[in-house]
Amino acid sequence: MSKKRKERGDKPFDSRGSSSWPENVGKFLRFHLYKENKDTQEALGLIGKMLGTQSRSFGFAGTKDKRAVSTQRVTIFKQSASKLASLNKKLIGIKVGDFCYVKDGLVLGQLLGNRFTVTLRGVVADSEDTIKAAADALGKQGFINYFGLQRFGSGSVPTHDIGAALLQGEWKTAVSMILDPREGEKDVIALAREYYKESSDIDGTLRRMPRHLVAERAVLQSLKKFPGNYLQALKAIPRTLRMMYVHSYQSYLWNHAASARMQKYGSDQVVIGDIVHHQGHDDENVVEVVSECGNDDSSDPFDNVCLDETSEMDLPAEGHSLVKVLTSEDIASGRYSLENIVLPLPGSRVIYPNNDVADIYHDLAKKDSISLTESVHNVKEFSITSMTGGYRRVFQKPMDYEWEMLRYSDYSVPLAETDLDKITKPKPLRLVEGKDFVNGNKDNNPLDSVVSSTCKDAVKASVNIGEASISDRDEIHIALKLAFTLPSSSYATMAIRELLKTSTSVAFHKTLNHETGSSLQT
Repeated sequence: MSKKRKERGDKPFDSRGSSSWPENVGKFLRFHLYKENKDTQEALGLIGKMLGTQSRSFGFAGTKDKRAVSTQRVTIFKQSASKLASLNKKLIGIKVGDFCYVKDGLVLGQLLGNRFTVTLRGVVADSEDTIKAAADALGKQGFINYFGLQRFGSGSVPTHDIGAALLQGEWKTAVSMILDPREGEKDVIALAREYYKESSDIDGTLRRMPRHLVAERAVLQSLKKFPGNYLQALKAIPRTLRMMYVHSYQSYLWNHAASARMQKYGSDQVVIGDIVHHQGHDDENVVEVVSECGNDDSSDPFDNVCLDETSEMDLPAEGHSLVKVLTSEDIASGRYSLENIVLPLPGSRVIYPNNDVADIYHDLAKKDSISLTESVHNVKEFSITSMTGGYRRVFQKPMDYEWEMLRYSDYSVPLAETDLDKITKPKPLRLVEGKDFVNGNKDNNPLDSVVSSTCKDAVKASVNIGEASISDRDEIHIALKLAFTLPSSSYATMAIRELLKTSTSVAFHKTLNHETGSSLQT
């Protein structure tokens, strides 16, 4: 036993199992976490450090984007509301509130969806009617339900490339991809990677490597204990994180298959060979839908939990969800529409379309020396053939969709209220030309409701589109404000991509930032 453990006796570090907790009070404190410019793990890491509790004491249904102002529900094990509330005066860009005690903590995978408010600034079009038509079309027609760039990472080493190495059984290569220097990272991270590349000094690298790089630190600590055992090092990465790599490769194949489906057969009708979600039970040519995240070899119940942005079945959960391959008779019946079409995420218990789209999966995997039907190694968690697989809806419509056109002259004035604005200001935030969103009537605006004890997880993002010069503050510009709900694992960036008909890549938006910066300097 360490000296610190002797000093605190038998009491666990985070008070788990403590007999001092009142029996009539739920063991979990549930609260809302509001954060700006921080991802969920970083925000909870700071709170945990201030409370002196371990990260495993926190529970949440899904992670929220760093580049957003977001509010989400979180639980923490055996902590008092007053103690947590007292941190607000010390926290920067983070607030906590709306406390209540509950019996059970949140776990990953329980997320139903996200509510988004997105403001697009500097919108340019040949007429306002064009903008209105595009906004209406997004609500009526929806968008291709691609996995967003978050799934593949924005760095020079995409997560699906690491996933491909794992599926190939190239353990050393996968470790190198995780640890090696990469473009576009902060100096402190780049220096730590370069140091390890040149010196192989694990202790020195760990001293330099930021603590939020969980995968890198886990690999290094394992290599220190088991030198040269690269598979053991990969397994040292927390399960939900290490499985992200393989899920990313599944998503990579799915995105290409979705593009092929659109290119070959269009977006106006179902065709023979399409796979559809089938709600009836009177057809013998159906297959039961299985979860995309399942790993049949898992013995830990928490290991079966899916990240909301890593793997989530988005088909209806009622009863038994079934899929079937469409025949000419099905097409003639008119029972199926584009909204019913799904595509598989590769696994051992999925079926593929009975048309040319199926070849996309196998041909693309073959180029990476990967078979979707046979495994080259016996490590089940890194083998597609040992995963059940799943299905994902191809077309997604935003729910509870609303939009508003705004005019502004000062680009520094906010065009949307955050949840914190709503509960801290005695009066509604005055927005554009003295009007509140929507149409100056806050009382009738469903988007202005304050997060309550029955709140649904919400994300609020602000996107600046630098298509127009905003150097002249006297000039009137147009903004398009959107509000909508998406199910878990659907990406708002893909909805915006459909609306703008432009790339959502990091490289493209860096050019927009550069153009906007140049306009401000002239």
